Amino acid sequence: MRPSELSGGMRKRVGLARTLALEPEVILYDEPNTGLDPVNAARIDQLIRIIQKTLDVTSVVVTHDMRTAFTVGDRLVMLDRGRVRRVGTPSDFRSTTDEIVRAFVDGRVTQPEQRAQR
Repeated sequence: MRPSELSGGMRKRVGLARTLALEPEVILYDEPNTGLDPVNAARIDQLIRIIQKTLDVTSVVVTHDMRTAFTVGDRLVMLDRGRVRRVGTPSDFRSTTDEIVRAFVDGRVTQPEQRAQR
């Protein structure tokens, strides 16, 4: 099979296998689920979690997908206009009263006047 014949999910898994062959201590994932259907996205999330636990690898995952963030993250950081807005556990993010963070977690649009005040 040629690389061009692989599905998106398989390409991501092959890329991850190539990375693991180098025995890294840290792996950076940049939007690991982009372009994947929900089932394959969940498989990639599970694979990231398995790698973290079984190989004791630190994962830094850049994502806007809160399902992925909550699945693979032990600690989350939210950036807002180039600054750290919040740092915490997935539980901290789920229970926040910060309206901007809450809107992002819930996938809601905030009012422009709220954004201007912050």
